[in-house]
Amino acid sequence: MNPLPEESLRQLFEDARTPKSWSNKEVDPALLTQLYNLVKLAPTSGNCQPARFAFVTHVVSKEKLRSALSAGNVDHALNAPVIAIVAHDPLFYEELPTLYPEAELRSWYAEDIPFAEETAFRNSTLQGGYLILAARALGLDVWPMSGFDNSMVDTLFFEEQGWHSNFLICLGYAQKDQPSERLPRLDFQDACLML
Repeated sequence: MNPLPEESLRQLFEDARTPKSWSNKEVDPALLTQLYNLVKLAPTSGNCQPARFAFVTHVVSKEKLRSALSAGNVDHALNAPVIAIVAHDPLFYEELPTLYPEAELRSWYAEDIPFAEETAFRNSTLQGGYLILAARALGLDVWPMSGFDNSMVDTLFFEEQGWHSNFLICLGYAQKDQPSERLPRLDFQDACLML
């Protein structure tokens, strides 16, 4: 596998910023399908793919979400063209006979619910990270957030499915001419060990 060109790395990491405000440009629903079709290809442990995504785009659905958002997140989230709810299916293992037919993995999780929950949460978080990178690769700006009431979101949006929300990702196109300062990051020696 060859390294990505420098231009691609800049788009994904170096030049990308969390938007301060959103433009009025809508996100084409076909782009959300393309986004998911990239995310689903990225690796998860045992190809378990526990993440589930709800793309909140309609004004009625956004208003429903308002009550679950922390006060500081309301305006920024509701002004985004799309709010992706990154969730996981606690019964993800029911799909394993299709997703990993070579091994009998379903019983590992069905017989150990704490292990299943840990696996679902870890891998759905990973898939949410893939969604951020795939969105940037497709030209979208992203703003991940965790300031919301998970249990309220689950009740409002996932009662029928039984999914559990993890975090939110606002998607859209940043307003042009925004300040591009980046907050500090830890240096290698502060965050990494060479063992």
